[in-house]
Amino acid sequence: MSWDQDIVEKVDPIISSCMGRVILKTILGRSDGGAGLIGEKVVIGGWVKSSWEIRKEAAQPRPVLAADAASPEVVEAKEMRCIEILQSRIPLVRYIVKVLGGGDHSVREKIVMQKVPKDSASILQISDGSCAHNLQVLVDSALATPCQVMPCGTCILVEGILQQPLMKGKYHVIELKTEKILHLGTVDQYKYPLSKKRLPLESLRNFPHFRPRTTTVASVMRIHNALTLATHTFFQDQGFLHVQIPIITTNNPETLSKKFQVTTLLNNGKIDNQLVNSLEFSKDFFSQETYLIDCGHFHLESQACALGNVYSFGPRFKAEKSSESNNLLAETWMVEVEMAFSELEDAMDCADEFLKFVCKRILESCSEDIQFILKRIDKAVMDRLQLIISSSFEKISYDVAIEVLTQATGKKFEKKIEWGDSLTEEHESYLVNEIYTKPVIIYNHPKEIKPFYAKLNEDGKTVATFDVVLPKVGTLVRGSQSEECFDKLRTRIEELELPKQQYEWYLDLRKNGAAKTSGFNLMLEPLVLYATGLNDVKDVVPFPRSFGRAKF
Repeated sequence: MSWDQDIVEKVDPIISSCMGRVILKTILGRSDGGAGLIGEKVVIGGWVKSSWEIRKEAAQPRPVLAADAASPEVVEAKEMRCIEILQSRIPLVRYIVKVLGGGDHSVREKIVMQKVPKDSASILQISDGSCAHNLQVLVDSALATPCQVMPCGTCILVEGILQQPLMKGKYHVIELKTEKILHLGTVDQYKYPLSKKRLPLESLRNFPHFRPRTTTVASVMRIHNALTLATHTFFQDQGFLHVQIPIITTNNPETLSKKFQVTTLLNNGKIDNQLVNSLEFSKDFFSQETYLIDCGHFHLESQACALGNVYSFGPRFKAEKSSESNNLLAETWMVEVEMAFSELEDAMDCADEFLKFVCKRILESCSEDIQFILKRIDKAVMDRLQLIISSSFEKISYDVAIEVLTQATGKKFEKKIEWGDSLTEEHESYLVNEIYTKPVIIYNHPKEIKPFYAKLNEDGKTVATFDVVLPKVGTLVRGSQSEECFDKLRTRIEELELPKQQYEWYLDLRKNGAAKTSGFNLMLEPLVLYATGLNDVKDVVPFPRSFGRAKF
């Protein structure tokens, strides 16, 4: 089916190749809400969010649109839900079902799927996931088979004419009058989980294959997409190269994290304990112990020492056995950045600029979704995004942070903080929400609580590291300057009794053309939480993987 070139020029070029289907965002996302496209023929597809019947009454005088000149009748709106229509028109059958207990779904399905009278039409609210708004679609009874009042979740592809709504209202300035139904994907409304209204997010986690059809999750996914695009745009515009980091590795910079081991030592689907217990990894696929990567710092640093400024964006894995944490996933997507010929201050400035850029992009490209979130989820989301954009981040050393926390008056922490301890969520929250009331960068941490590769400061006690702490999500960004001195790095490896052979290749970088490098990393999911107001990372990932959950 061809698509008229004149319409393409009028609509933003976000068009699917499927049968010339127009993405609804190109219609509803216009400044005039699509009014400038009245009279154009289009093909649209999507899923029914709601539907009801209207009766066609005697024609009344009104201006006739070119788009519907063939059907000059006036439709008087009488909004009724599908079940209400059936209850009003077939009381006897309704009574029989009630007497029988209503347990026979086949009986009820026969009722619902009866054809409605020929003197009526249906109003459908259609969403295709491209934007927060729905398109109103008018379907005449002559076109709908077998039932025109379509249940929530029905998939439909139609061709029709854009016109002014026959039902006047403040929510729609345009509707589609259907001429052809090209595809109809029916739904079992008694088994379809989204037939129930306003399911809580916790319940939707049991149906990850359906939950993007809800308005909330769809908005979150679009913001997730915008953050991904903004991430690549920022670094590409700044001259960074995107490089791929291996998912399977033998190295592990974050030595305290628990790792997923990769092995093929299986026997009919069961682990060959004899081989594993005897550590006969020479018989394994890679002939040595291998793991799913949890941090790509080593690999990224090697690329920076040849390509300059580089970044990676991909999955990282941690086998933390906790089902209670709202911020913990076994599989996350991480942005990692490494810059050659740079120091700690350069990495802090880059992280600052990056966060400002992506938050600004969200406000610009996802305004409709942000408005929905303001109305339904979190009234403070706009203020939080503006806080990053307009604030100068407060920079304090770890020493200052400890001093502020230990001298806090009228504030009792669950865990007493001392020098050398890692800051907890309540400590970070106190600093950003009550003391500085803006994002805080904490730098120069004790070497015992940071990775061994971080550059040792002159005091011999702290290393060149930093954390960016935000309201709501706590520490979002972690960064450091790498130790470029071969002797100091080797000493740190020996102090921590790390396997030297495993890090020989990393030490080689210091012996052959070493350069100062610094960088940072952040997990995407907490950033999505910050931008959407949700509280659990399992609600911002299409198919979350966490302890005890990997069903789909």
